[in-house]
Amino acid sequence: VQLQASGGGLVQAGGSLRLSCAASGRTGIRYTMAWFRQAPGKERECVAVIGWGNSSLYYKDSVKGRFTISRDNAKNTVYLQMNSLKPEDTAVYYCAADPGKPGPTRIATTWIYDFWGQGTQVTVSS
Repeated sequence: VQLQASGGGLVQAGGSLRLSCAASGRTGIRYTMAWFRQAPGKERECVAVIGWGNSSLYYKDSVKGRFTISRDNAKNTVYLQMNSLKPEDTAVYYCAADPGKPGPTRIATTWIYDFWGQGTQVTVSS
């Protein structure tokens, strides 16, 4: 499957953005989908994960209550609604797909995800 992330940009602190990740190719598989981010000089970290049935499986503690992951399986698209953005949210955001059902101990790790999008830059100014 190929993933195309979009929706990033420059926003002031307190603002909102909605990221989209469109899947193409082998979309018939019930992928677990995730959003990761990577800030300069830092490791890639998991932000949110959603299962096939549109149930959120994981949120990073620092984004709980501000970010919402969702998916539209008919459109093969996953979204990340980001509200109340903070400068520390600045990063390149990547979507990722796993064809399996990862357990809770692995769900936020990078290495279980087989497919990655190209990333979209989110910059939050103070």
